[in-house]
Amino acid sequence: MTIHARALLFDNDGTLVSSLASVDRCWTRWAGEYGITAEQFARVELHGRPAAEIAADLLPAELVPQAVARIEDLEVDDVPNGGVHLLPGTRAFLDALPAERWAVVTSATRRLAEARLDAVGILPKTLVAADDITRGKPDPEPYLLAARTLGVDPAHCVVFEDAPAGLAAGRAAGMTTVALTTTHRAHELHADLVVENLSALSALVTEQGVEISPRG
Repeated sequence: MTIHARALLFDNDGTLVSSLASVDRCWTRWAGEYGITAEQFARVELHGRPAAEIAADLLPAELVPQAVARIEDLEVDDVPNGGVHLLPGTRAFLDALPAERWAVVTSATRRLAEARLDAVGILPKTLVAADDITRGKPDPEPYLLAARTLGVDPAHCVVFEDAPAGLAAGRAAGMTTVALTTTHRAHELHADLVVENLSALSALVTEQGVEISPRG
């Protein structure tokens, strides 16, 4: 299977980098500070969603702005503690792409996303973060904004995601989807192509765009 694209749109956490250790530390501490029980926390979908939406599911509305600022501070401060690292294949795959052909589309705030990306030496020309949108994944808004920013028809974009919410956003945007089984099992991921991580893919840049193929 070869996928033809004019733009490649990457989720960050769980797709390009792993920050699971940092996320676990910070959200556990955050939940404790706000008196949220393990049972309450377990009922909320965390991965691939903006912190503001998670906080709104767990706390009274008047506490949400303060709580969102607190989790952002905790996560940014935790970046130097070694909780963020590149996932297999990320460096080689991105290095093969022209800067104007790809973007990072994350549910994290811009401040947090830039801190994590900087820690692993990834400098996207285009970054869409939680600050830039009004509705987060699984709504298609983040990916549609990225397509507009790159000047590419959504139908010619490919979304790379590890979370069901992100894949749903890509499908709703009318884009081809590639799922990575870095945080979820393959049967949990509805996508046009499912691979282990970016090391399973090759990218060939052409005059028309980028051809993406499974290796081997």
